[in-house]
Formats: sequence, C-alpha cells, structure tokens
Amino acid sequence: MHICESFMDFEQEKKPHALCIPIPLQGHINPMLKLAKILHSKGFLITFVNTEFNHQRLIRSLGPEAMRDLPTFRFETIPDGLPPPQNPDATPESSLLAHALEENFEGPFRTLITKVNVLYSPVTCIVADLLMGFTHAVSSDLGIPKFLLWTAGAGSLLCYDQFPDLLDKGFMPLKDPNYLLNGYLDTVLDSIPAMQGIRLKDIPPWIRCINPGDECMIHYFCLQLERTKSTSCPIFVNTFDELDCDILETISSKFPTCYGIGPLHIFENNVVDKTLASIKSNLWKEEPECLKWLDSKEPLSVLYVNFGSITVMTSQQLVEFGWGLARSNYSFLWIIRPDLVIDESAVLPPELLTEIRGRGLLAAWCPQEQVLNHPSIGGFLTHSGWNSTIESISYGVPMICWPFYADQQPNCWSSCNKWEIAMEIDNNVKSEEVKKQVIELMEGEKGKLMRKKVVELKKKAREACLFPSGSSIANLEKIISLMQTSSK
Repeated sequence: MHICESFMDFEQEKKPHALCIPIPLQGHINPMLKLAKILHSKGFLITFVNTEFNHQRLIRSLGPEAMRDLPTFRFETIPDGLPPPQNPDATPESSLLAHALEENFEGPFRTLITKVNVLYSPVTCIVADLLMGFTHAVSSDLGIPKFLLWTAGAGSLLCYDQFPDLLDKGFMPLKDPNYLLNGYLDTVLDSIPAMQGIRLKDIPPWIRCINPGDECMIHYFCLQLERTKSTSCPIFVNTFDELDCDILETISSKFPTCYGIGPLHIFENNVVDKTLASIKSNLWKEEPECLKWLDSKEPLSVLYVNFGSITVMTSQQLVEFGWGLARSNYSFLWIIRPDLVIDESAVLPPELLTEIRGRGLLAAWCPQEQVLNHPSIGGFLTHSGWNSTIESISYGVPMICWPFYADQQPNCWSSCNKWEIAMEIDNNVKSEEVKKQVIELMEGEKGKLMRKKVVELKKKAREACLFPSGSSIANLEKIISLMQTSSK
C-alpha cells in the first residue's frame, strides 16, 4: 500500500499543476471551472480556488459531493474580507467586490500557494481571471508562470480599453442625467477597431458615472488592463476564431497574445473525464424538472427566458415582461431568481399567473445548457451575458437581448449588428414591445433569418472544437504546450 501511494505521489509530482482562481461571481466561476476540467483531461493536476462564502453556497446548492476533492482535482478557499451578508445567497455589489479584490485577496492567495506547494505538489502555473490583477505580483514574486482567462465577450475587452480615451475626449462622464434620454448615447464611436458603428450606449455603462461606485469600477478596470499590458501573460478567451477573429487580432495588437479556445462547454462535454461529471459550479439549486415539461412541447415552440445571475429589475419591469410573454401566446420557460427584483420579492400578479397557466413555466434556476439544447426551444430572451450568448450561439438559438451592465451591452451590439442573430429590446421595457419581438423571433421573417445565421454559427462553433483542424483545438494545443513548457 505504501509503495503504491509513493508511486502515485511520484507520478503526480511529474505532472504540471495549475492553480485556477476565478472572480467570485457565477459568470466567472463557470468558464474557469470548464477550463480547469479541460486542463485536467490533458494531464494537469488542478487546484481550484473559491472564496469561503461561495464554497458554502456551492455546497448548499449542489451538495457536499460536488465539492469533494479527488486525488488530482482539489478545491481550496480563501476569505473575501467582506462582512457576511444578510442574505446567505446574495451576490456582492460590484464596487464592494472590486475594492475587496484589491485590498483583501493578495495576502491569503500568497499564503494558499505556499500551503498547496507543501501539502500537494508545487504549483507550476497560475490560471487567473484577467480581472484578478493582484495575482500578477504574487506570480512574479514566487516565480510561477501565469496565464489569464477573459470570461466576458471578446469585444468588451476592447470597450473597457476605451475608458481612458472616452474620458480624455470628454464623451464621458455624462454632463447631466438627461443625457441618458436625449439621444446623446446614440453617438457613434469610430475609435474601436473591428467594432465600427458601435454607440456610446453599447459601451459597458460604468463609464457613464451616474451611480455610486461607477468611478470605482472605471478605476478598477483601467488598473487591471494596464497590469495585463505590462505582462507577457497569454490571454485565453471563451470564443472561437470564426466568430471573433478580427476582435482577437485587435486584442493581440494591444495586449499579450490572445487565443480563442471556445466554446469551452463544447470541449468540456467531449473531453472531460466522467469522474469530474459531478463537479459543477451553480450557486443556485437547479430545478431539472423543467426538462420534462419541455419534453411535452413541440420543436421550436418554447421561448426560454433567463436574465442571468446578477441582473436585477423593478417590479414594474417584471410585470411588463410577464404580460408581454403572456400576450405573445407562445409557451415559455422563465427563470426568476428570488433576488431578481430590486428590494422586493419577485412575484407576478395573480391575474397574470392565471393567464399563463399551462403555457408558462416559472423556475428559480435550471440546467441552462440542457435547456438551450432542447429541441423545443425556439428562442432565448437574455441579458446578453457572455456565457449565455456563447451557449445560445453554439446551440443555434436566436435571441432577444435586454442588457443590464458590464459586458452585456457590447455582447448585445455584436449579436444584433455584427452577427445578426438577435434583436434588442429597449431598457424601458413595455409589454407590447415584448409581445411583438417574441412573435417576430418565433415566426417572423427577421426571426427566420436570425435562426438561419445562428445555425450557421453553431456549425462553425462545433467545427472549431470537434474537428481535428478546428481553430480552437489548435489554439488549445498551443496553450497546453506553453503551460507544459513553462512548468519545466
């Protein structure tokens, strides 16, 4: 037994060891975990780092088995330094989290690497979210090569890079709150390569500086991007060349070398060992019963509605969406998180619930990839988060977009204007507009054209990840080679 254990320890010591650390938000944890699983399938030992707060949320939503350590895939935690929230499932406010990342994470992260080096095997490379800038100093001091994952849309990285220029030219901050409504945000920018025609309203909205914390977020993003430019760390992006080749080329001209290695979920579904199947990353408990409901519906007959893990809305917006969906006369699956409505419970009026009985199914969370891949799904009403966008593309589902913040605005712009696979709905949502757009998406001529284009992109996404000559396969092999070389 001792000889066997010693042999296993020796074998593990020879393997490269990647320590993966995402920003502690759902949309960042998901792709980082997928990448970690893919690296594991390529022979890497993995240490995956969550915050203590999120680790407990994952145990509550998935059960302790989902966080169980395996000999070659382990979980570790660090504190986030934030006060405990009143709601144990609350997502921290963006500016508070950004401040915590800068002030609270470096010391515990440095200590954790020392611990892992002693207990398991030496960390040979760090894979960090690009926005976790504090990891640069740690990797440099400890002499550990680092690689970066950009989990948002590729175009949004170029948009964030424009923040200083927009401030210098006086485009932002807004001089008056009226500028939100007077057409000023329709101003077209000509300074973002590969995104010709993009408007001020399509730039991540923190630059507008109209809410408490916006200036903090501008400073935070500018700092992280400058840190990235000052390094030679390769950047991985969850996209594929055939979708974003011009964007990726532009990023590589401004930042370190950039590789499209997505869609990551296609890789995960085809190369990851079954022993890792139970390892998931949903912070909310899924309700898989919705899949049985979808089984009872005709092909392409159901609209899937999900505004992601962070988007919030007013109770009036919730009701406008609800009546618009009801009056479209289409069946729909609507994910309504308990915290979806600002400072209120997310509850629909009784008369609306009566109206949608039998046609509308409401759930708190769901296995989104399985839903989007279900034959009954004909469209997706989405917040345009990148995970949702790339998953919708890879399953051939056209979209209606209602972006909220962060990278969602540029993702929406690309979907609607560059790839022509989506329609945008006004922020000041009205039920009649929702009804019209749902009907157009599901049966109109524009909807049919969008469906045709997104099915073409679905084919290209699969070719990128599944064909021996696929662009993402080639890029992933380059990355694996870089990571293995750097560990020697």
